[in-house]
Amino acid sequence: MPKWTIDKPGQLTFDPVDRLSVRIVAGHLAVLASDGPPSLEVSEIGSVPLTVDHEGGRLTVTYGDLTWEGVLGWLRPGGERRCVVTLTVPKTCRVEAGVISAGAVVAGFESHTRVRSVSGGIVLDGVSGDVHAETVSGSVESRALSGDLAFTSVSGELTVAGGAPRRLRGSTVSGSITADLALGPTGHVTLNTVSGPIWVRLPSTTDSDVTFRSMSGNLESAFPGLTYNGHPGSRTLSGRLGGGMASLSATTVSGGVTLLSKETE
Repeated sequence: MPKWTIDKPGQLTFDPVDRLSVRIVAGHLAVLASDGPPSLEVSEIGSVPLTVDHEGGRLTVTYGDLTWEGVLGWLRPGGERRCVVTLTVPKTCRVEAGVISAGAVVAGFESHTRVRSVSGGIVLDGVSGDVHAETVSGSVESRALSGDLAFTSVSGELTVAGGAPRRLRGSTVSGSITADLALGPTGHVTLNTVSGPIWVRLPSTTDSDVTFRSMSGNLESAFPGLTYNGHPGSRTLSGRLGGGMASLSATTVSGGVTLLSKETE
């Protein structure tokens, strides 16, 4: 099994890779889809080396004591474990990326992508397929989403820009959710917070069923025709936009929900 210890800046190339697992602590991580040979470039690294394994099409880049399942609970100081890493692999590669406080960009993949972060911000750019993102306080920004995204966090924010998801599930306790979407006939969006606000913007010609619920938060819509019902401890805003077909639901305890409209080009 080819194995490397990386203790200084450098670059490696690999035989075919169909699964990538990368875990770092601090610094910055970029995982990019490419038609070229799989590669790893380390431009900065602290005093603790990275371990790289490549076997049977699986590429693993990590610190020896940082496991995938342990990423969210790993709270050791990260100063000696700072690195700046860029990985390129095929767009069909399954990607698992975990960071503690590092920022991360994952771009161009279309199979299965799973990211975890404690406090580092994550950008998902042009990622489709099956996507899972989990953070403690780190934010997740998705650009040009066209697959399925499931997001969970304690206080992290979710921003979806220019998304056309098949399914979008977002859940955070106190973080906000902002989604600028175009929903196709089979689009299904479910958003939940406890105290965080939710903003959704849809084209004015959207065909979707809408259901918003909150115990005490404000519910507002720029679309006519939705029905508001308010009772002590329960507020709902619901109805059908256009001919329906897609579905959008948002539920909060005390956070507000706002539905905005945009003109189609």
